[in-house]
Order: sequence, then C-alpha cells, then structure tokens
Amino acid sequence: MSTPTTGTIAIFGATGQQGGAVVDALLDHRARVRALVRNPESDRARALAARGVELAAVRADDPASLVAALARVEGFSFMTPESNSLEEVEAEVRIGEVLVDAAVEAGVPHVVFNSVFGADRESGVPHHDSKHRIEEHLRTSGLRASMVRPTAFMENFASVMAPTLEQGEIVLRLPLPEDVALKMIAIRDIGRVAAALLLDRAQASGGAVELVGDELTGPQIAAAFGGCAGLPARYEALPLSVLPNELDRAMFRQFAEAAEHASDLAVVRSIEPTTLDLAGWIRATGWTVPTNVAGS
Repeated sequence: MSTPTTGTIAIFGATGQQGGAVVDALLDHRARVRALVRNPESDRARALAARGVELAAVRADDPASLVAALARVEGFSFMTPESNSLEEVEAEVRIGEVLVDAAVEAGVPHVVFNSVFGADRESGVPHHDSKHRIEEHLRTSGLRASMVRPTAFMENFASVMAPTLEQGEIVLRLPLPEDVALKMIAIRDIGRVAAALLLDRAQASGGAVELVGDELTGPQIAAAFGGCAGLPARYEALPLSVLPNELDRAMFRQFAEAAEHASDLAVVRSIEPTTLDLAGWIRATGWTVPTNVAGS
C-alpha cells in the first residue's frame, strides 16, 4: 500500500448526499478538503465552509474553472447529477466527461468516481448506463482511477421505500419478488470507503469496489424492521406497474437482476470495518415505528 495521502482532496458534489458523506469521512481523518461548488453563497456551501472546507467556484460549462479548482490536489472525488429522463442522462454523461478531462489537464494523481453497482457492463437502465459511459471515459483517460459502485441506499427505507404500520403490524411493500435479495448500502459507508481510497488507506482491487453492506429478501427486510419495533411484520411484493415511469421500472428490474451476481460483503468491510448491515443501520439512525397508521 502506498503512503497515505496528506494533501488537499477535491470533491465535486459535496453539497449532495454521497458527496457530503465523502466530506464527512475525510474531515473525520482531518484531511484538507476543497469543495467544487456552483454557488459558494448557498446555505449548503456556507455550511461546508463553516466546517473548514475550502470552497472553489466552478461551472460545468467552463472547463477552465474546473482545471483551476483541481490545481495541486492529491485526489479528486466526483459524482454526477442523478438522471430522471433520457435528456438528463446525456447531460450527466457530458458533465462526467468534462470533469474527467479537467482532471487530466490538471494532472490529478488519483480520481475516485461514485458510480453505481453494475456499471462495469451495459444494463439497459439509462441512468445506470450513463455511469458506465463515464467509467469508460475515465478508464481511457490515463488517470489513476478507482470506482465505487453503490447499490440501493438503505436511506430509501426512511423515505420512498418506508415500511408502514397497519393494524399493529409492520408492512413493507416493494416492486420486487419476495425471493429476490436486495443489495444495499448506507450512504455513510459510501463516503467512508471513498475516503479510504482517496487517502490511500485502502486500494480498490481491479480498480473498483462494489458497495454492498447487506443483501436481504423483502420478507427479511420486513422482519428486520419488525424486530426493531417488537411487532409482527409482513412483506407484499408489488408489480412493476405501480412505479410512475419506465426509468424506475428499469431500475427495479436491475435490482432483481443484480441479485443473480454474487456479492462478497467482506470486501467492503476489509476497507471499512464498521460498514452497517440493515439491522445496524436501523439502530444507528434511531428508526422508530411509523406514526402514520394505515389500514386501521
């Protein structure tokens, strides 16, 4: 393993969830962090500055600003905006390629890209294949690069995939067959693994790390929440047709297909030993029984 990095680490996307987790982990290691932001006066940017993060104003349509912001950094972490339409997919790829090209021009020694699980191959999911295209551009750039590929966020169980309380029972409904294991990771741990790579405290075997903290079937997920609540729990598999658009349907089809690929959970824990499984995430986040009682 090489000597741990002590210089400045640049982050693009620091005001978002994943980028914010990378910043948190870097600051925990007392690293010097430079956030590349569009508006240094935004509330989120100011909050970063208050924690000692250096701010650099950049524009994705101004490559010179990106190159200047990446000058003399020892590492660069970036994630691209989430795509919700085919037009946004193309915009995401353009941003990713511009960032890679700026890193090449600035001579960045190591780049870490927050990609997505399965981006080593084309999946037919537009906002996953966009990451594949960015990875390919990064791979041919000549840069030393590491990919972190998160699976589904555990945090989704606090929002769009949250279980409900119905007549004294915890109920989880997802458009996923009950015998399919969902691969998942806590956002906190995405940041910690990325930071370990950026600081050269760990290496990505083969240039990529598939980020899986746990993999459980729908009934097992429901049981984890029921166990925490001390209540019975059940799972109901829904049809894909309940999802509002084709992008979401393609994503859940990809979740099901991903279950066919074996995961080695020990790989992530070898980099970040405190990586949370779902039960650990439930405890760590202080999850409580939903107050919005349904079906009563």
